[in-house]
Amino acid sequence: LALQAFYAQFKWDRLLQQGGAVFQFRGAANSGLLPASMVIPLLGVVMKERCRAAGIVYFERFGVVVASTGMLLALFLSVLAVGITKPVPTNTCILTGVAGSVIIYTMKHSLTVSEVIEVLEVLLIFVYLSMILLYLLPRCFTPGEALLVLGGVSFVLNQLIKRSLNVVEGRGDPIDFFLLVAVVGVVLLGLFFTVLFTFMDSGTWISSMFFHMMTAVLGLGVIMPWLYRLIQRNPLFWLLQFLFQTQTRLYLLVYWTCLAASACGVVFYQNAKRSSESKKHQASTITRKYFHFIVVATYVPGLIYDRQLLYVAAVLCLAVFVFLEYVRYFRIKPFGQTLRHLLSLFLDERDSGPLILTHIYLLLGMSLPVWLFPRSCAPKGSLPGAGALVPYSGVLAVGVG
Repeated sequence: LALQAFYAQFKWDRLLQQGGAVFQFRGAANSGLLPASMVIPLLGVVMKERCRAAGIVYFERFGVVVASTGMLLALFLSVLAVGITKPVPTNTCILTGVAGSVIIYTMKHSLTVSEVIEVLEVLLIFVYLSMILLYLLPRCFTPGEALLVLGGVSFVLNQLIKRSLNVVEGRGDPIDFFLLVAVVGVVLLGLFFTVLFTFMDSGTWISSMFFHMMTAVLGLGVIMPWLYRLIQRNPLFWLLQFLFQTQTRLYLLVYWTCLAASACGVVFYQNAKRSSESKKHQASTITRKYFHFIVVATYVPGLIYDRQLLYVAAVLCLAVFVFLEYVRYFRIKPFGQTLRHLLSLFLDERDSGPLILTHIYLLLGMSLPVWLFPRSCAPKGSLPGAGALVPYSGVLAVGVG
């Protein structure tokens, strides 16, 4: 997989330089196909080995499904890259064919029929999401980022549909479903308003009122009942009870509120400098690193004292970030234009498309280790040995590194 992805990445990089790709990917960057192709399969292997060591058979099989899905998605994207390269690269086609044969042979001897169907379902969702989002959001992703982001969303959507259809009687753990429902909810919200605002101007007060009204309707009329069906309790009451359950959580919430206020202060201060200077002021890389410092200061106490609270808070923060990006992108009154002005100061070549995704990627990089291993979200001291470093990998790699 890595060998054929290396050759496919070389071809795709040349396509991006020549402007010959089918979709408009983010410029000033290589495709990133090689590392992106390896992330999901390696994640599945790690999940399989950890669950086998713990004797959890179900999640051991789940890790095999994740690895197989990642290999198939990476192979599909590589075949797409080779197919649109003119002239068709013979050596890369041979390598891709060999890799595809090995992957299919491995899946045949590793997966059951139901698991093969699940992998194909994720691939089908991935294809449709790619066609829709890459067309609607040009220059927002590199091919590697599209593989990771859209592949992750496709897997989450498939898991939520599967669990919703197979929900058992009794109360489910809200932690198991909170992230799934939040991700699918914000994606469906974005698709709905994207289609809607192709027929009407999103910058008027009437459109803005309709946006807020439909957000409330979809949230309270679709997302909340869906979550209620999965956990068999009122989601809002559960969330309030969860947030204020202990005194430690109250202290953490107050502390995080102060950090959020300081982050907003950095934004307002930098914009004040821009307005006071005659030349165009743009935030430097050093200034943007303030947010890395703030996010490290946010996550470390949460990881030490209450990882379950950090898990839920990160999910809520992701939903808020995506919602505010919708407000900014569609110019929803009264804050849409203000957000556009405030955040334009911090843009660089990575935000050349219509969306600003840098802060969302930062949040994802810090949160994924906690989200991917929710059973690790236990009180301090519950994870012996090297396993205790797993939730900190986002802080070490993204926040500090």
